[in-house]
Amino acid sequence: MTSSKIEKKLLHYTGKAIADFNMIQTGDCVLVCLSGGKDSFTLLKILHLLQKRTNNKFTVSAFTLNQLQPGWMDSKLREWLVTNGIPFEIWERDTFSIVVEKTKPGKTFCSLCSRLRRGIIYRYAKEKGFKKIALGHHRDDLIESLLMSVLYSGEIRSQPPKLLTDDKRHIVIRPLAYCQEQDIIKYAAEQNFPTIPCGACSNQKNSTRADVKALIKQLAAKNPKVPSNMLHALQGVRASQLMDQNLWDYKNLENLCITKKI
Repeated sequence: MTSSKIEKKLLHYTGKAIADFNMIQTGDCVLVCLSGGKDSFTLLKILHLLQKRTNNKFTVSAFTLNQLQPGWMDSKLREWLVTNGIPFEIWERDTFSIVVEKTKPGKTFCSLCSRLRRGIIYRYAKEKGFKKIALGHHRDDLIESLLMSVLYSGEIRSQPPKLLTDDKRHIVIRPLAYCQEQDIIKYAAEQNFPTIPCGACSNQKNSTRADVKALIKQLAAKNPKVPSNMLHALQGVRASQLMDQNLWDYKNLENLCITKKI
């Protein structure tokens, strides 16, 4: 089957990210976290296509976590995985009730929900022997996380394309790091993925990420290069132009200065 224009674009940028950050090597068994959203479906589909194009130099398997959120229906998701010949497993864990109980009124569920989900993913990967864990975060996620961190946490950080976990057991990769969300939206519609809306997120208001997304969109309307410039900023850190005292010994900087006696 001939690839569409949008599929070719996603394949190109995903392949470029994989190459640039050495995300996948020959013989890797990659665990793709399929949440049921458009991003993770796109990631799984594109990686599965790349697996075929490389004559199975690596393999992909899907892991889905049913957190017992309202409205969860995964029958079509299961059918899609079987039809596409992708190995998968679905775990059922009631983290939703924990999130509802622990989250203070007026706060969003997302932070605690993601931490609980991440813990279960790592546990599954450890039990099943997966070293590589692939997540569906894309370019817009990365730049939004950067701005959120600066504005609300007072730190310069984001979501790295490749990360060694704290226990050094797994490597987390984000192959869609160069892909734009608008392209993923188009591709998901084109492929008619059986997405599952997040029952927790749909009822949340006052989302900080939504505010930041709107701000970037507003700035991009005046200068379309803003999103790509932000992504490039993540790859062009100039430590000497910042203020981190852990990087520079400002108190003794004069001692490093080379001067000639007059």
